[in-house]
This record gives sequence, structure tokens and C-alpha cells, in this order.
Amino acid sequence: WTMEEEAKQRAAFAAVDAHVRDGMVLGIGSGSTIVFAVERLARRVKEEGLKVWCIPTSFQATQLILQHALPLVTLDTHPIIDLAIDGADEIDTHLNLIKGGGGCQTQEKIVASNARTFIIIGDFRKEAQQLGQNWRKGVPVEVIPISYVPLMKKWEAMGGRPTLRMGTGSKMGPCISDNGNFIVDVDFGIIHNPTELNQKLSMMPGVVETGLFVDMAEKAYLGQQDGSVRVLDKSGKSCKL
Repeated sequence: WTMEEEAKQRAAFAAVDAHVRDGMVLGIGSGSTIVFAVERLARRVKEEGLKVWCIPTSFQATQLILQHALPLVTLDTHPIIDLAIDGADEIDTHLNLIKGGGGCQTQEKIVASNARTFIIIGDFRKEAQQLGQNWRKGVPVEVIPISYVPLMKKWEAMGGRPTLRMGTGSKMGPCISDNGNFIVDVDFGIIHNPTELNQKLSMMPGVVETGLFVDMAEKAYLGQQDGSVRVLDKSGKSCKL
């Protein structure tokens, strides 16, 4: 049980307590911090009798929802989401994000973009002045498999350093997304203009979705080393809980 784990848990609990209300349709993100959010949500459902409906962003999120016996629904039946909660790999001062370290950015972005409110939970390591400062693995880009070589050449020409993400452990060959596609991690160094980069990448044929979430998150709850939770909002204001 590390300091980071404790920070993630505090952030997740604070966010769920502050935002989740009875009758909400919830977007459930992916990653290690979300495990704590779903735990807290399940406890509140049990103790307070809350009625909520959960939409997953990945195979992992689906399993979490089912494990905690929470109602699982889809965008087909609930196309408008009240609140989406997710983690991030890096967060800048304007709450722009790099996501996709776990390879789920496409479904995460679909869910977040259909949410009235989108909030981020994480720990102190995720914060940066600019994207690309601490997260050195690059921007995860999901691509249609036949396009990956030409796209990598184009990104090199743009000054990026692309790497095809490979499977780990017993998976030989490339990492395959939940949608059956490849993921290329493209290191652009410090990203001075995430809006422009996101648009450029998204316009390229073969790109399914980028891990740049620009101007989407409303608040971020970040567990700190001193035991507090820092709450950041879009305007750059922050407070401590």
C-alpha cells in the first residue's frame, strides 16, 4: 500500500462524494484510480440506497461495474450521461489531458464527450505545467491497422517519435485495443498547443482517436503527499480538501 495508492483513493472518494447524486447516469472510466471510485460508489449505493446507471469505457470498466453489482447500461439506452469520472496520465494547468496509457482512450473520449460533467481523479504525479513534461511515453493514438506505417512516417515528418505499442506478457505482437485496432505512442516533447496538435492528428485518415482530451474536463481531484486532495478547475483556480 503506497503513498500513491493512498492519494488515488482519497481523490476518488472525494470526487464520488462531491458529485454523485441519486438518479444519475454515470460514465465509468478506466485505470487504477477508477477502482477506488467504483468501490466508493458501490458503498454509497448500498448505504444510501442511491439509484445510478453505469456506462463503461472499457472491458476493465465493465468488469468493475459487474463485480460490484452496479447496473450496467449502454449509450444506446442512455445517450446522455450526467457525470463521467476518469483518470489521466497527465493533466496541465488548463485541465487538458493525455490519456490512453491503458489503451482505452477512444471509448473514454466517446463517453466523456456525451457527459454533462466530466471530472478527473488521480494523484500528485499527474500534474504538469504543460502536457509532455512528466508523461514521456507520448500521445497514445489509436489507428486502423493498415494505416500504422504511413502514419508513423507522417508523424516523424512532424517532429514526433512514434512507437507501435506492443503487447505485454503472453501477448506476442502489437497491443490490440478493445476496438480491434493498433495503438501508436507518439512523443512530441512538450506540447505547447494541444488543441492544434489534436486537430492535426484527428484529421489524418487512419486515425481513430487521439489521447489528447482538450477542454473537456471541468474539475480534477488530485490526492497529495500530505494527505490532502487538491481540486483544480478549468479557470486555473485550486482549493484543498
